[in-house]
Amino acid sequence: MNRTTLSLIAAATALAAVTGFAALTAPDTGGTAAAQSPARLPVERTSQLCPAPSVSDVAETTYTSVTPAGTAGGAADGSAELTESVVTLVDAADEGASDDKAKDGAGGTKKDPAKDKPFLTLKEPGRPVSVEASGAEAPALVGTATGRLAPGWTTQQTTTVGVGDARGVLGLSCTVPDTDFWFPGASTERSRQDYVHLTNPDDTAAVADIELYGKDGAVKSEVGEGIPVPARSSVPVLLSTLTTSAEADVTVHVTTRSGRVGAAVRVADNAGGSDWLASSADPASRLVLPGIPADATDVRLVAFATGSDDADLKVQLAGADGTITPAGSESVHIKSRMTATLELADITKGQAGSLILTPEGGHAAPVVAALRVVRGKGEKREIAFIPATAPIASRSTVADNRAKGSTLSLTAPGATAKVKVTASAGTGGGEPAEKTYTVKGGTTLAVTPPVPGGLKGSYALTVEPQPGGGPVHAARTLALPEDGIPMFTVQTLPDDRGTVSVPKAREDLSILDDGS
Repeated sequence: MNRTTLSLIAAATALAAVTGFAALTAPDTGGTAAAQSPARLPVERTSQLCPAPSVSDVAETTYTSVTPAGTAGGAADGSAELTESVVTLVDAADEGASDDKAKDGAGGTKKDPAKDKPFLTLKEPGRPVSVEASGAEAPALVGTATGRLAPGWTTQQTTTVGVGDARGVLGLSCTVPDTDFWFPGASTERSRQDYVHLTNPDDTAAVADIELYGKDGAVKSEVGEGIPVPARSSVPVLLSTLTTSAEADVTVHVTTRSGRVGAAVRVADNAGGSDWLASSADPASRLVLPGIPADATDVRLVAFATGSDDADLKVQLAGADGTITPAGSESVHIKSRMTATLELADITKGQAGSLILTPEGGHAAPVVAALRVVRGKGEKREIAFIPATAPIASRSTVADNRAKGSTLSLTAPGATAKVKVTASAGTGGGEPAEKTYTVKGGTTLAVTPPVPGGLKGSYALTVEPQPGGGPVHAARTLALPEDGIPMFTVQTLPDDRGTVSVPKAREDLSILDDGS
């Protein structure tokens, strides 16, 4: 094998790593060199990480996993399994617990899981599998899918906590491992118990740094650096133990010095319920935050300018009939490396909508953002979070939809778009269904999605923008009311990165000729 061949293989491997650490194998073209138009091929390997869902003894958690059907050119076989990881509970006063003795809050230990026994196994594309767990012992999970089960593999964990100060519904699409995450919308106030969960999928330890930024810039902390995350383990870190400063709104930046992790923030608000805060889309000057429920009673924007320049952003709401600028909240100024907030109250006024942030005055600066959304009032209120999300390039899937309570929000911030939505079979049976929607430019279309015929259990939704239309951003709201409390959770739908571009190549030995 010549050096050119080795170089192209290395390039393909690097490309796969960038797209969600999904591994692929390029077709054998008999040689390499001159590049042609790249082909789109299904990924052949992908990873997922699910943090420990709750510390409540009355928590009920459902894990639902699916690979969407119909990936052209996929492998003939494959596997997808999630296994339990070691949970290591540490705080600022006690970092560095080991794999063998992972301390919990009561001074006990979490034992190593039975590594040879999968917690959840997926058998075939298009048919989701569901597993339930109860109490505070529900595990963090580490998983890998290969072959035909790798492209678009998605797992949702949904937890219901019916009583207590932080009761509510906590929903999260399990994350892919990475080295850099932004979480605007967290807090170190006494009324909040916010944990950032770091999960390591690999067989070697990772080392992570956690930085906090408040309204005045970096929050002083000497214990957020060099946090060890042992191999195939999950480490939750209480944010308030990283600083003595009580900040109502902070932006959390998680990076790794070595290795890679999955990261998510579990939020518990003594006055307003609990949910997961997923990471924002990569810093950008234009952001879309889709899927604000029609009956939202309070909405707060939290944004952070990641670069050296301040950001001035125009604030718009894309609703059912078009895009408007909310009176009194027309713009937001974000100082460099500082967290800014904007109170939007009941901005939707009975219509589901999405927030669109664009540069104002021609000055663009990179920003990350998230919304804290409240439904209900007083003691009957519940919170959820909507991070900024990128448009769906090809396809996206969200699992654990119910016969009642699911709402799909589709936003076309630019040109009009057509979107095909496919409902999978149910976890216990049912026939797939699909429907195509037209989303007018500058609007948000909130729909009750199609339900599989003869549905038993829960099902997955796959969203595919059709060629020729504008970009589409999407989110799913799952409402599970209990005792008069409008419990809910919102998951955004980023692209599933189920395919990657692989350059075509042919053998050209002339490049080895130095002309001498």
